[in-house]
This record gives sequence, structure tokens and C-alpha cells, in this order.
Amino acid sequence: MDKIDSVEILLAEDSDADAEMTTRALLKGRITHKVFRVHDGVEALEFIFRTGAFSHRADRPPKVILLDLKMPRVGGIEVLRRVKADERTKLIPVVMLTSSAEQQDLCTSYQLGVNSYLVKPMDFSAFSAVVSEAGTYWSTFNRVPT
Repeated sequence: MDKIDSVEILLAEDSDADAEMTTRALLKGRITHKVFRVHDGVEALEFIFRTGAFSHRADRPPKVILLDLKMPRVGGIEVLRRVKADERTKLIPVVMLTSSAEQQDLCTSYQLGVNSYLVKPMDFSAFSAVVSEAGTYWSTFNRVPT
């Protein structure tokens, strides 16, 4: 099976530093699920809906999407809106993993159907703990209909 077809966690994050910290935190939490990173909202949508560069990807949705809010080209809110509005993808759990603690972002995310909203702590050990625990819950314990 192609590596991209066995992705279980989709990480949509434009910051290389935050993506690296997230990946390290998942590994530290002994999460062995395959993680695939995209750099912006356009790539996230192409991956999720199997279009563009990802048109040949197997029709197997990720177990969870870790989604940054502020990304270039298409932001996290618009990605969330499209994912939750589509019958094919609306059941995929989406975790907003962002530095924004703004009430408007939080409220909009929940109104659109986000499954969880986590604000990235600035301290690496706190960040690592949050990501590790969230990753364990959403990729290991959570169940969604097939």
C-alpha cells in the first residue's frame, strides 16, 4: 500500500516549527499512526477530497484532521466549512489546533461542526502534552461510523 494511502492523521499546518513540534509530540505520546502533513488549506482540501495532486490517493479518509486556523491560500475555517458540509467527509473528526484563543474563532469553529478546539500552548512541554493526549484520544480511542 502506498504510504499516502495509509494516512490516519492529516496535519494541516503552515508553520514548519509547529508541524515539527506536533509530529514530535505525537511520537513522544507513542502514537504510531501515519501522519501526513499539508502546508495550507488548498492542499488540505485536495487531500481530503482527492483532487489535484492527491487525485490518485485511495478513497480512505484520515481518522482525524488536525487543522490550523490561520493558513495561507485557504484558512482553517473554510476547510472546516467544506469538510463538514459534504456528506462524504462530514463524519471525519476535525480538531482545530491553533494559536488563536479568540472567541469569534472558537464560536465559528463550533458552529461549523468542529469536534474539538485546542489552543497551542507556547511552552513546548505543555504543547507536547496537549498534542499527545489529543492525538491518543482522536486516533486511538474515538470511534466514528464507517
